[in-house]
Amino acid sequence: MIDTAQPSATALDAMRDAAGPGGWTDDASMIAPHLEDWRGRLYGASCLMLRPADTAAVARIVRAAAQHRVALVPQGGNTGLVGGGIPSADGSAVLIDLTRMNQIRAVDADGLTMTLEAGVILSVAHAAAAAAGCVLPLSLAAKDSATIGGLISTNAGGVQVLRHGTMRALVLGLEAVLPDGSVLDQLGGLVKDNSGYDVKQLLIGAEGTLGIVTAATVRLVPQPAEVTVALAGVADPHAALAVLARLRRGTANAVESFELMPRVGIDLAMRHVPGNRDPLAETHPWYVLIEAHVTAAQLTELLAEAAGAGEIADAAISASEAQAAALWRLRETLPEAERIDGSALKHDISVPVSRMPGFMLDTAAIIEERWPEARVLAFGHLGDGNIHFNVRMPVIGGDEWVARNGAAITRFVNDRVMASGGSISAEHGIGTIKRAELQRLGDPGKLAAMRVIKAALDPHGIMNPGKVV
Repeated sequence: MIDTAQPSATALDAMRDAAGPGGWTDDASMIAPHLEDWRGRLYGASCLMLRPADTAAVARIVRAAAQHRVALVPQGGNTGLVGGGIPSADGSAVLIDLTRMNQIRAVDADGLTMTLEAGVILSVAHAAAAAAGCVLPLSLAAKDSATIGGLISTNAGGVQVLRHGTMRALVLGLEAVLPDGSVLDQLGGLVKDNSGYDVKQLLIGAEGTLGIVTAATVRLVPQPAEVTVALAGVADPHAALAVLARLRRGTANAVESFELMPRVGIDLAMRHVPGNRDPLAETHPWYVLIEAHVTAAQLTELLAEAAGAGEIADAAISASEAQAAALWRLRETLPEAERIDGSALKHDISVPVSRMPGFMLDTAAIIEERWPEARVLAFGHLGDGNIHFNVRMPVIGGDEWVARNGAAITRFVNDRVMASGGSISAEHGIGTIKRAELQRLGDPGKLAAMRVIKAALDPHGIMNPGKVV
């Protein structure tokens, strides 16, 4: 097994040699930004960061780590929210920054695939797909910094899961370095391949605990002829769900995204992010952001029907790309605005779609009754059953309040999630933050299988130790 002490000088020399010239740094100032998570809650330590330029270098690094029993923590854009890419504080791990591996190897517009390396930033991949007349149907707020390898390793979701699924559904082929240093080369991108175990699926969502993703072939879709975005005011999540059902029927399931936000979220986005504005004349308790591959006239007609049925109170419908971007900006900047406003207990949860409105309203009411100083902010991907159920702490004395109440609130939320047939991690992963709750609430059979798989593929425990399992 790995040594929990800092790696020896011999081991570190072997790691540097494996990374090659220009492929490493021990400059503490350069390593420091990689040791803190995006939310500023977790801090790790590492005396060496490797920056491999290609898959061969990653394979050499992993072989050296296996030989010297050195822990490896892979990292992409460091936008993770559960600590999966942060090394432990004991300094026993070596970081691997994969952002130098940022080549788009191929775009096949006819076959609707793209092959790209782990360090490619998501927005760069979007631009490359668009240049070929295609779309990579995965988008999230961190698109300008999140990398493909990290998105695959966390099985990222985002705002287009409703129609296209999570990253798991988009990955057709994978290249990765396994814990013994061998290279899994399955970049072919075949839609049909029943030649035994689908090993790449083990690595998707494994958070680097079973291997290091170095490249992938992902599925593209043709650019739509029409895209219309709208923001509608609704009374509550139940009304929002009724609107979603109407739109799905009326558009032949052409709804790309359906995001739910409370008024407090809109207020935060306008207060803390310059340039945001309220697109509706009056305020409403809740809002839904809709993107559908239909004309503005078609969406207008459907929303008028929803208004006639009492499902929506008002709506703003985009007439240009700039207007669509402005509506989306309210949703995309909401997490940033919430972070600026103050700390919160974050719960990235999912329950069956039909149960989500009741879950949101009932759970929020109970929390705010039991913990009167708590302020619930629930928003997110209502259409796929994933809501970010965040409990904001008091403005004054927040840290002390969390120390007293945080664990009990999170346990309460997670218990209600499981009782509703849901998951305590819809799209962010487990990392270190949710590991204890996964052990408490996870299916025993699944957890046992995960431990067996981890032990079989990574017998020395060098791959991102302390995460997930």
